[in-house]
Amino acid sequence: MSEPGSEHSTAARSILVFAAAALAVTDLLVKSALVQALSHDSHDTDFGFFTVRLAYDTGAGFSPPSWLPPGGMVLAAVALVAVLAAVLVRSAPRLRKLPLSGAALLLGGALGNLVDLLDGAGVVDYLHTGWLPSSNLAGVFVVTGAGLLVLGIVRGSVRKGR
Repeated sequence: MSEPGSEHSTAARSILVFAAAALAVTDLLVKSALVQALSHDSHDTDFGFFTVRLAYDTGAGFSPPSWLPPGGMVLAAVALVAVLAAVLVRSAPRLRKLPLSGAALLLGGALGNLVDLLDGAGVVDYLHTGWLPSSNLAGVFVVTGAGLLVLGIVRGSVRKGR
């Protein structure tokens, strides 16, 4: 006999994992398309609020810590995303819609940038504002997801128990 609420637990975890995977794939497809389109075109495309320009970031957000050995950034990123995934998957059954959506965005963005980092060339960035660090769709997912997750938790969108 199944434990009460186990169907909800399985559903919440499945939704989180599927949504995060779909978001990561979307991010990677956008990056791939832009690398193909922009590698042959050396000029920027200005959209007013932001400029699309191809760049590669080998750091973590702003820059890699100077004390990390070569390959250390990748190992640190793998460890960080693994811990993040474990915490979010374990917490998923207690999250209501808003923080669960945030968790999916956060994990999907983290996975997208992690997979992109594994090739050794760095994470493909293409969104430039001039007043924020260069970013990509995965970065937008991470920031938006973290915000929604925190907002949902602060608003009390977490189920009690378990």
